[in-house]
Amino acid sequence: MENGKMTHRARKIALVIPKYGLVGGAENFVSELTRHTAMNPRFNVHVFANRWLSNSLQVTFHKIPVIVFPKYLTTISFAHFVRRRTAKLDFDLIHTHDRVFEADIYTMHSVPHEFWIHEVRKKNMSIHDIATAWMEKTLTQNKRCRRFLSVSDLTKEKFLQCYDVDPGKVQVIHPGIEMDRFRGYDRERCRSGIRNLWGIGSDEFVILFVSMNFDIKGLDMVIASVAKTKMNHPSEKIKLLVVGKGEEKKFRLMAENAGIGNDVIFAGVHREKIEQIYLASDMFSILSKFDTFGIAVLEAMAASLPVVVSGNVGAKDLVRQGINGFVIEDRTDINSVSEKIGLLLNREARMKMGEAAHETALNNTWKSVAKKYEHIYDELLG
Repeated sequence: MENGKMTHRARKIALVIPKYGLVGGAENFVSELTRHTAMNPRFNVHVFANRWLSNSLQVTFHKIPVIVFPKYLTTISFAHFVRRRTAKLDFDLIHTHDRVFEADIYTMHSVPHEFWIHEVRKKNMSIHDIATAWMEKTLTQNKRCRRFLSVSDLTKEKFLQCYDVDPGKVQVIHPGIEMDRFRGYDRERCRSGIRNLWGIGSDEFVILFVSMNFDIKGLDMVIASVAKTKMNHPSEKIKLLVVGKGEEKKFRLMAENAGIGNDVIFAGVHREKIEQIYLASDMFSILSKFDTFGIAVLEAMAASLPVVVSGNVGAKDLVRQGINGFVIEDRTDINSVSEKIGLLLNREARMKMGEAAHETALNNTWKSVAKKYEHIYDELLG
């Protein structure tokens, strides 16, 4: 009681992730979520990580050691030391973004590990993979875990196929976007500067592909679709701008064999210019083999780009067919992809869909994501 008013202590929340604030979808997700949650005086946020790049002075960090050799002990040792450290402190909620022994909330940034190895990577399970899958199963079966949060419907679907979990405990909350990233730039200036950098004409139609794994994100199908589009629209000047990294030599040869070697630009990694690159482009496409979400899709929408994605991309949840983009259920159907690109060659249609894409991004900011998480925290805390 203070000055006649009831006071409540801030609830202590433990957020768990091996790498915080570093490069990666999950790492960025936790960093943005934590930054916004820590602004709420009702929560006292602690981060348990092995490595971190802090973006908040309102967060307490705890160094968690990891045994990296042999490799299969990496996940197990991190989980072991997290359990020991959190047990010594009195937390109201433990929210993990990685596989640990127990938590109140588990946010799944990926599909079940065994599914990923067998169905997506098409490989056999190593000892490390077996240990990772075992940790994941241990967490899902722990009675303390009362809520499972998925970054997409696709991730939720695969999770429920693999684990006997009450579907009522599984909820989808998509990643967010920081719209301020794009507000300080003039689109025409970006189009001029970025296009001059790679010798792209102001009148050329630029299809953007952004990924740190060309193979998984389906660059092969994008190249084939662009080649088909150029064949169907010979008078159109079309360029494919590839940003990121992968087996460049392999995909350069693929573009040459498709007859568009001079129309595919491999720009490399450009994190410091990525917002300008989005703004300099006309549309965005990834045709992933599998993608739990695909944050580049939401980034493209924030830059007012219509998107064309495969049905294997989790971010398809945000795509309204023919309104802000297109979803191609069969990623190998290059005729369908080419048809959609052809529609976007029309400037009026492209601009209208780009505006709708921007509105979608405005409704999926990190601030709105944090509020959804805070609501779940309040619900579980009673």
